[in-house]
Amino acid sequence: MARHSRGNGRPPGRPAGDPAVGATGRVRHIGHLRDVGGTGGAGSAGGAGSGAGAGGTGSGAGGFAETELLWGEPVTAGQLAAAESGYARCGPDERLLWERLSVFEGAFGHDAVREVCASGTLPPSRVREVLDRLAPLALLPVDDLFDGEEDAPRYWMPLPMRAVGARRLTERGDRRSVVLRHRGWCAGLARRAADRWQGGRQLDARDLALRELPDLAAAMDPTTAPPSPGAESGTAVEIAVSLWFLWVACGRVAEGRTRLRHALALHPGPPPPRALWLAAHLELEAGRPEDADPLLVRAWAAAVRDGDDRCLGLLAQLRGSTALYQGRTRAAAAEFREALVLTAEPPDFGPGRELCWAGLALALARTDPEAAQEALDRLPLERTGRRAWAGRDLWADAWAHHARAELLAWDGERGRAAEHARRALHGHLALGSAAGASCAAELLAELRITTGRPVSAAHLLGAVDVLRTSVFGEEHRPAATAAAARRRSERALRDALGDEELRRAYEEGAALGLFALSEEP
Repeated sequence: MARHSRGNGRPPGRPAGDPAVGATGRVRHIGHLRDVGGTGGAGSAGGAGSGAGAGGTGSGAGGFAETELLWGEPVTAGQLAAAESGYARCGPDERLLWERLSVFEGAFGHDAVREVCASGTLPPSRVREVLDRLAPLALLPVDDLFDGEEDAPRYWMPLPMRAVGARRLTERGDRRSVVLRHRGWCAGLARRAADRWQGGRQLDARDLALRELPDLAAAMDPTTAPPSPGAESGTAVEIAVSLWFLWVACGRVAEGRTRLRHALALHPGPPPPRALWLAAHLELEAGRPEDADPLLVRAWAAAVRDGDDRCLGLLAQLRGSTALYQGRTRAAAAEFREALVLTAEPPDFGPGRELCWAGLALALARTDPEAAQEALDRLPLERTGRRAWAGRDLWADAWAHHARAELLAWDGERGRAAEHARRALHGHLALGSAAGASCAAELLAELRITTGRPVSAAHLLGAVDVLRTSVFGEEHRPAATAAAARRRSERALRDALGDEELRRAYEEGAALGLFALSEEP
């Protein structure tokens, strides 16, 4: 996989609809599918084990309500009747596959269908031919492949079809076994995405996780798993932990925090040390270092108990990040050095040595510039070749650019410092990290003030305010160094522009956004 999905810009997991239908249509002129297009998305509200959802407004023909809410989406009686008609025209194998496909929340390909739906009555060798026969009757094609991915068909099951299949799957008595196979497939999928991240295919890892997030989200909810929430909470925790990079490095902090807390609340035994590490990391990313501290203590005890040396290195690195966030640079440098001792290369999980070196450089930038430069020298930023982004730690590169900008600014080379700050901003935006992008943009704004560009600096700060508030809320507290830099910038901007012009510049920057502003030289 490469960076971007192919196709016409549809969100991942959405089917290719008829343009005449409008933004919510799912009509395809293929047999009875003309009548059952459905509305909305892949139903992330329901979960893989939630059956056909709930709700309705009165009774309709055939025992259906006139309009029912299925997985949070309205479906009409006519759509359900058309789906029933299509199901009735299927043979036994097609019906069996139809029922089992109803556990998928998002789009799926042949490999996923074979792993989740095959059984003794539907052998893996026959899954493809049955899927090919069923597709025109119950599925919509989806174009969500990435560049470089094998060109193979992918499908999505419209909600009326899914409702019919889910009900019949329950009646047949197969729901428990199929849902558990689906959750196992999701756990393997999360591990595959994590392996891509560790192997330097970070954009591929992020894109894969985002594309499959509807199904992964269902598997991270233990309440949808038979026979009880506690029975599958271990799988839910495992998936959430495997996707650590999506929550921490790619900006989905609030979602990761909610999903992990929910899974851990139902976990029957002692939480795994890596799950506690991730919980602490998410509290720090959310601007709550005081809530991260007790989790760090518990995670350290659990890692010692389980003999998880890799987790000990992760915890040292996280303690360094926490100290850096709080402005305790000496303590941060000591923790990052310990993390380097404890972190193998390449690591099997979590942030690697590159991020440790970048963190150490940030901690030393203002107190020991020579040592900070030595740390950065361990992270060559030169890239060569057409696909040189593959195999690199792009997250560490972004923070290394930030550290280089700090050092160059300290040496008075503000022009070069601004360029490295802009590269840091680009790197964080490419991954989706709101926290990293906000820090880089505020550093870039401070540098533009010193080079006589106050309006451009105010634009950046206005965009940062919108991003930070939308992602973290009004109560988020930036890191100590970022907060101090922001205060300096605002004082300088009020002196240069005055309150009214500054307000307008903030509003203009908020409207433009950081993506557009990051392209300004």
